[in-house]
Amino acid sequence: MGLVNELRNAYKNGGYLTKLIYINIIVFVLIRVIDLFMFLGGEPLGQILNYISLPSDISGLRHQPWSLFTYMFVHYNFLHILPNLLFLYWFGRIFLQYLDEKTLLSVYLLGGICGGLLYLIAYNTLPVFSETYGLLLGASASVFAIVVATAAYVPNYQLYLMFIGPVRIKYIALFYVVLYTLMITSSNAGGNIAHIGGAVWGFLFIYYYKKGTNLGSWLIPIMEKFFSFFRKSDRHLKVKYKRDTPKMDDRQYNRSKKQQEKETNRILDKIAKSGYESLSREEKNHLFKMGKK
Repeated sequence: MGLVNELRNAYKNGGYLTKLIYINIIVFVLIRVIDLFMFLGGEPLGQILNYISLPSDISGLRHQPWSLFTYMFVHYNFLHILPNLLFLYWFGRIFLQYLDEKTLLSVYLLGGICGGLLYLIAYNTLPVFSETYGLLLGASASVFAIVVATAAYVPNYQLYLMFIGPVRIKYIALFYVVLYTLMITSSNAGGNIAHIGGAVWGFLFIYYYKKGTNLGSWLIPIMEKFFSFFRKSDRHLKVKYKRDTPKMDDRQYNRSKKQQEKETNRILDKIAKSGYESLSREEKNHLFKMGKK
């Protein structure tokens, strides 16, 4: 039970990036476990996947409207979930160096919804899909929304790629936008269309965010209530006792405040030059404490 408790605490104490990764993994494991038992019982898994994946026809969506939300957490193949979670982690960490966890959550969810909507529009309006029925599943649209949003916000941020070296993330995002567009003619046409929908949302979000408008702010209170619904309250009341600390006069207080501000500015300069990962644990704790004030 030690491992279970550690995982539970990691989820409970982690930010929304951690929670999104955990939710995707948990859903993936549950699907595979259910698949195993259904296989042993001679039953197909298709009905369950159909229930939580996004159908391409509007009539199917009317019967399961929740699938526009659930599909972005559903994976069946390991080689499907692995790159999605890697990109979510890599670009999510960069995203959080400049923007906050709640904004990341809204970009992920609304990017997935926009990807799903573009998928529905394409399959119900374009002649090439008139005789085609599809199911959309996976976090790709949501993850790609974060990738493009990050690249649009800090386009010159560099990642070191194996065998290539330093590459600005704007070129990485552009490469995948072009690739997914060209791959619409492949067997995974619906998935690639959804990728483009997520990319469009990520770009538009940052475009308006830089102008002072947060297009996803309305969703944040709703999702906070959703996540808090599953957060278990402590069964026992914990009482903390604070030791008396000596009071400071105005001169001492102002001196201490100036020292803290000086240290904060030094750390921010270090982030600008070397990135967040270059900070020591003490410097990260200092920023965390100052951010809570």
